Amino acid sequence: MNIYDFKMKDAKGEEVDFSVYKGKVLLVVNTATGCGFTPQYAGLQDLYDKYGEKGLEIIDFPCNQFGHQAPGTEDEIVGFCQMRYGVTFRQFAKIEVNGKNEAPIYTYLKSQKSGTFGRRIKWNFSKFLVDREGNVVDRFAPTTKPEKLEEKIKELLG
Repeated sequence: MNIYDFKMKDAKGEEVDFSVYKGKVLLVVNTATGCGFTPQYAGLQDLYDKYGEKGLEIIDFPCNQFGHQAPGTEDEIVGFCQMRYGVTFRQFAKIEVNGKNEAPIYTYLKSQKSGTFGRRIKWNFSKFLVDREGNVVDRFAPTTKPEKLEEKIKELLG
């Protein structure tokens, strides 16, 4: 099993087969629109603007598990992100990242890289970096700003 075996619904309700991301560098992030880390959307978009054409994909999974900080519908979340931060990368449907209802893709990601709190996701804006071969190569805490990942992303892009 690898990340390319998953299928997830995007914010429009369309199923996305992750095999479309083969050969890309992925930054997978659980996000929220009402979080102290929400301004990180600007940094994520900046990375996407710089490296999207070179093979970087930002995978945005809104999550309402932490302080109910992503309460809106998918349409509301997408609208907020586009208007406030100019987000153009693909956004996915809201999911859970911990517990009995966690999305299988997060079960997989957490099995590949533990964080400060073991396998549990600590909070919104936890990040997983996946190389072009689909290997989960690193995991970053919510406090790690997207711009701090730029050198690693450039390295993985080649």
